[in-house]
Amino acid sequence: MPIRPLVAFAALFILCTPLQAHEFWIEPLEFAVAPGDPVTARFHNGEDFAGSTLSFIPNRSARFDMISGEEVSPVPARIGDNPAVQLDMAPEGLLILVHETADMSLVYSEWEKFVAFAEHKAFTPLLAEHDARGLPREGFREAYRRFAKSLVAVGDGAGSDRAVGLRTEIVAGVNPYTDDLSGGLPVQVLFEGAPRPGAQVEMFERAPDGGIAITLHTADAEGRAVLPMKAGHDYLLDSVAVLPLEPDAETDPVWLTLWAALTFAVPEA
Repeated sequence: MPIRPLVAFAALFILCTPLQAHEFWIEPLEFAVAPGDPVTARFHNGEDFAGSTLSFIPNRSARFDMISGEEVSPVPARIGDNPAVQLDMAPEGLLILVHETADMSLVYSEWEKFVAFAEHKAFTPLLAEHDARGLPREGFREAYRRFAKSLVAVGDGAGSDRAVGLRTEIVAGVNPYTDDLSGGLPVQVLFEGAPRPGAQVEMFERAPDGGIAITLHTADAEGRAVLPMKAGHDYLLDSVAVLPLEPDAETDPVWLTLWAALTFAVPEA
């Protein structure tokens, strides 16, 4: 049975205003398309698998590729495109859409917001490190970069996800469109090409009726976790890494957050 189309959010939002602690992901209008049919997908920024659509802005994009089999090519996008992905067709098999943003930054005007972010993303030790570095609790800047992937089944959807060279990324260990997921979906979180031990994976699961379930999972020493899957549901996986930065000026960022996201759907049984 075909995978249901996703709801497309109508709002146009140019990627210029940072949204603090919000996810960024690629959302196809349909996760599965017939051979020869167009592939369309939007950039999204928001929370709980819902948010604003973002236009493609070249100087805010460090990488925008599509991968089919062994072929890697740039997504043919123009400034202002929304949806950002508008392919007339794609080769049959598993299509991997990849987007990396340029660096952006935000200012924490309230310590409580940084505390909430650190606690939610399982980085509580950062709070003590922040104080130990002698950093201010208000008015400090964070830089961030987003790394998003999306898996789309074209025709039979045959193929496999893989590491695509992003600084941080989530890799699906099996194909959610063709493989048996009764035992869950194995994933691995990578940082600079190596497993990221103990990484937290936040999973957003959308049911056919639009209901959202959110669960947290912790990767093992090899950066691996097995996530429970349900037929007919859409998924957004998110994992964040945080690195300290040494500022040269008072207005320079003192932390760098790197956000990995992976979207896909599980076919109806």
